[in-house]
Amino acid sequence: MPVAASAIYFLNLRGDVLINRLYRDDVGGNMVDAFRMHIMQSKELGTCPVRQIGGCSFLYMRISNVYIVIVVSSNANVACAFKFVVEAVTLFKSYFGGAFDEDAIRNNFVLIYELLDEIMDFGYPQNLSPEILKLYITQEGVRSSFSSKHVDKPVPNATLQVTGAVGWRREGLHYKKNEVFLDIVESVNLLMSSKGSVLRCDVTGKILMKCFLSGMPDLKLGLNDKIGLEKESQLKSRPAKSGKTIELDDVTFHQCVNLTRFNSEKTVSFVPPDGEFELMKYRITEGVNLPFRVLPTIKELGRTRMEVNVKVKSVFGAKMFALGVVIKIPVPKQTAKTSFQVTSGRAKYNPAIDCLVWKIRKFPGQTESTLSAEVELISTITEKKSLTRPPIQMEFQVPMFTASGLRVRFLKVWEKSGYNTVEWVRYITKAGSYEIRC
Repeated sequence: MPVAASAIYFLNLRGDVLINRLYRDDVGGNMVDAFRMHIMQSKELGTCPVRQIGGCSFLYMRISNVYIVIVVSSNANVACAFKFVVEAVTLFKSYFGGAFDEDAIRNNFVLIYELLDEIMDFGYPQNLSPEILKLYITQEGVRSSFSSKHVDKPVPNATLQVTGAVGWRREGLHYKKNEVFLDIVESVNLLMSSKGSVLRCDVTGKILMKCFLSGMPDLKLGLNDKIGLEKESQLKSRPAKSGKTIELDDVTFHQCVNLTRFNSEKTVSFVPPDGEFELMKYRITEGVNLPFRVLPTIKELGRTRMEVNVKVKSVFGAKMFALGVVIKIPVPKQTAKTSFQVTSGRAKYNPAIDCLVWKIRKFPGQTESTLSAEVELISTITEKKSLTRPPIQMEFQVPMFTASGLRVRFLKVWEKSGYNTVEWVRYITKAGSYEIRC
């Protein structure tokens, strides 16, 4: 359930009430005394930000020299409460010129009371966007001499934005060149056995956009995901010819995405914010295209020698290449001397992390590289124990490749003035937790 706050208090470090607002009558007016006696005076402020006293929960956070305390009498969502506090402080700072402390509160208590009535109704959080609230709460805060002198310009067309239609974008934007940059960035997480079998594998991705568009454009993005192509095939009564289909898991969207149109049309429709933002995040667990295969072979030759052979194969297309490839091969702590032979790149022993570090600046697709190393160990008088080797770790970045197979089928921009746009699409796959047991 939401916050359902009964009261909110602003206290200084001595426990004096600067401002308070009661939203419900299910708590008494002396709740702040309980907070002072049982939490502040007992010096337990740093132990836990959530405390229960007498059937009520106190959720508190310190910002500068001010404690913000939310009192709830029911089982409320704590994460939502702290998110509300953070957003509220951001709102106050936008009115006070970037300052939020005891002096700023004392100088602006009338404005704060007005804002508290708008951002929370009967204990439930409401709109906390500074851009929207400044449209109808036009009173300026008292700014300290140390705060910024910058004053935000009022946003035009208040009626449209107060209704919440496009609160993340203001009207009147104009660019000489209308461009859209779209980046699909994926991280591959892998755990592979020494014999080459995949134990765990998934891809986490995000779609980043940077929009420089005039007016109030409406964008529509089509992907080769399974849901969208199924909907398209139903509408056209024939299968879509868009190559491989993928199934997205755990998809989350930016607030600008029209979820109603997504549920009905299965396309991502949105009015974008101006500038850079994260459009969506997703995860994929099936049908992952691994960019690299690593085949390690490690032999112990007696008590003082080891032989390490590692073969790395690039599985992506021959016209692509990986950048910044780093393979870290763990070796025992008592390593004394190493010698290498590599077909590409450079290798060295790093005693700080007990690893052989093999770096390849540029790794073409559909090729393989090998490392052969001899490791000499310091002889010890203790009984030899079987080594428990940490896994080999790998770092890389592959431009214009997606491990999930996700592709942009179309990106359409519509605006009533009918201007032309330039769309740029880029794909990047990098290593997350990419580990191979040896």
